[in-house]
This record gives sequence, C-alpha cells and structure tokens, in this order.
Amino acid sequence: MSIAKSASKGVKPLRSTSEKTESRKAWWKRYLASMKYGLHVITHPFDGFWDLIHEKRGTIAAANTFLILFLITRVLKLLLTSFQFISAPIQYINVFQEMGSLALPFIILCLANWAMTTLFDGKGRFKDIYMAMCYALIPYILIQIPMIVVSNMLTYEEGSFYTVLLSFSVIWCVFLVFVGLMEVHDYGPGKTFIFLIVTIFGAAVIIFLLLVFFSLLGDALSYFISMYREIVFRLN
Repeated sequence: MSIAKSASKGVKPLRSTSEKTESRKAWWKRYLASMKYGLHVITHPFDGFWDLIHEKRGTIAAANTFLILFLITRVLKLLLTSFQFISAPIQYINVFQEMGSLALPFIILCLANWAMTTLFDGKGRFKDIYMAMCYALIPYILIQIPMIVVSNMLTYEEGSFYTVLLSFSVIWCVFLVFVGLMEVHDYGPGKTFIFLIVTIFGAAVIIFLLLVFFSLLGDALSYFISMYREIVFRLN
C-alpha cells in the first residue's frame, strides 16, 4: 500500500489541452506586454528600469528579442546603407561573424558587470543586468532601421542630418545603460560611473584571458596533431 501511495505521489497529473492553451496565451500576453513596455523604459528610464526589474515588468524573452533585433539591425546597416555613408566590403561580410563580434562582447560586458558586483555591493543579478542592457538597445533599433532607408534618399551634402541621428541613437543607448545599471544595482550616479569604468576594465581582462586560453589551446592541438602525424609516419 505504501509503495502504491509513493508511486502515485511521484506521478504528475497531465495538463489538459485547454490548460496548455491558456498557459501559452498567458505567456504570449506577458511577452507582448514586456515588449511594449520597452517604449516606456526608453522614455521614462528611471522608473521604467526600476519597474522592469523590481516589479517584473520585463521578460528574458523580450530581452533576447531586442538583442537579436539589434544584431540584425547592425547587419542590415552594413548591407543596405548607401555607399556614401558607409564603406563596407559587402562581398566579404559574414553575417554570423558580424553578429558574433557584437553578441560576444555584449555578453562579456554583462558577465563582467555581474562579476564586479561583489566588489561594489551591487544588488543586480546577471539576469537583471542582461535584461536592462538589452532594453537599453531599443533606441538603436528604432532609429537606425529607418535611417538605413533614409540614407538611400540623401545626398552626401545632406549627410549631417544622417550623422546626427545616428550619433543620437548611440548616445541615447549609452545613457539608458547608465540609468539601467544605476537602477538595477541601486547606486548613485558617481558610483555608477566608476562601476562602468571598472566593468569595461573587467571585460577587457576577460577578453584577454579568453584570447590567451584559445591561443594556448590552438598551440596544444597543433602539437598533438603534429606528434600524431610523426608517429603515423614512423609506423608506416
């Protein structure tokens, strides 16, 4: 009897189709709401980032979407911007390499920021840092995509308008990153500024260590491959 009871306790009840449908609808509803909330974050960053993290208004799914859109925007900018404003060898552009060259440093920055929280008594988790920095990319997406189209309608003499808007999108993103990390870690402006400098230094150290590691790994693999070839040659 006890075995039957323990077995019955270990069996999870199967969810009905209607429950799965409702759960899926609830997920999509929250996802769309968190995507829409991004507009509030970039226009009201101080309370927007606070509610994003502490009131659970954001989602990792939306953050991933914004990061992917950022990477796609960068690739489209290289491929479709008028040659008057950008000189990119389109025939040599590797889409996945371009995305990776941005995504990897972005993740490393988030990781370095999270690692430095132990030194600066930061309150943010890696999930919170990642989410805040992804939401901070929204102005780049909203401004740069229309400017790709506009670049093909402007002359070179009208390029100042194009340059100003592109610079504005980057400055806006940097400002949002600053405010987002300030709200995530509950810092003041001065401490956040110092924390950002330390984060950049930490990210540089991580990248250096990764380069050294892969360099040593490549040398080790080359050594073992050459040794294997030498042994095979001598046996034959």
